[in-house]
Amino acid sequence: MPLTDQELKELQQQAKSIRREIVDVTGWSGGAHIGGSLSMTDILTLLYWKYMRLDPARPDWEDRDRFVLSKGHGGVGHAVVLAQRGFFDREVLHKFNETDSMLGMHLDCHKVPGCETSTGSMGHGLSQAVGMALGARVLKKDWRVYCVIGDGESNEGSIWEAAMSAAHYKLDNLIVFQDRNHMMIDGPTEEVMSLEPLADKWRAFGFETREVDGHDMTRLAEAIDEALRMKGKPFMILCDTVKGKGVDFMENKPDWHYGGLSSELVEKAKQSIGE
Repeated sequence: MPLTDQELKELQQQAKSIRREIVDVTGWSGGAHIGGSLSMTDILTLLYWKYMRLDPARPDWEDRDRFVLSKGHGGVGHAVVLAQRGFFDREVLHKFNETDSMLGMHLDCHKVPGCETSTGSMGHGLSQAVGMALGARVLKKDWRVYCVIGDGESNEGSIWEAAMSAAHYKLDNLIVFQDRNHMMIDGPTEEVMSLEPLADKWRAFGFETREVDGHDMTRLAEAIDEALRMKGKPFMILCDTVKGKGVDFMENKPDWHYGGLSSELVEKAKQSIGE
């Protein structure tokens, strides 16, 4: 269903709140993978506040939709989303990546309510998402599996093995988002290990594929609505995003794949994001 003007306004404000808190947590913790967390914020906001069937009071509810963050180094962004959605107290974010905290740099599904699987080794999450989608079929359940993958991990062969499996089994309950911010830890993807023509590759691997502006929630919602209607094929939404989105001194800079923020930079970043 298309976003109403009111929904769009509320979702945009929610995304801004998430970005500001990602900046805060990065400052409190001394460092985090902030660039890719900011680039995927609009995708996660739309899923957790609009589309996913879930109950924060019952994180193990059998009929919930599943979310897999294959690019697990974006854990700081996922942690903020889970906290703001009500899975755990936001005060816990103050101890992100501390020794005695439940929140590590890569989230542990055995410790973090709402985290479906532990990811971080690049290329593994999509395979797990495929398994969950197959599991729904075996159990005759109607849950959907949403998975976000990154650019750098798309160099991994396991991503493409999982893609072949998803297409072979016609997993139309699987919707994958590629956070296509065109960057990886070592620099631009097309210089380090070129991915293009990426949409053609996903289509060749059997995915119904759409390319959208990953920060335009209206276009994202339209693509998700189309994916929900798809029968007989998995769905890929290639999201053209900006690494470090919202923070002017981070945008499109691979140096901010991981970084720490002084109190002065925290305030500068939040001023860039806005109230």
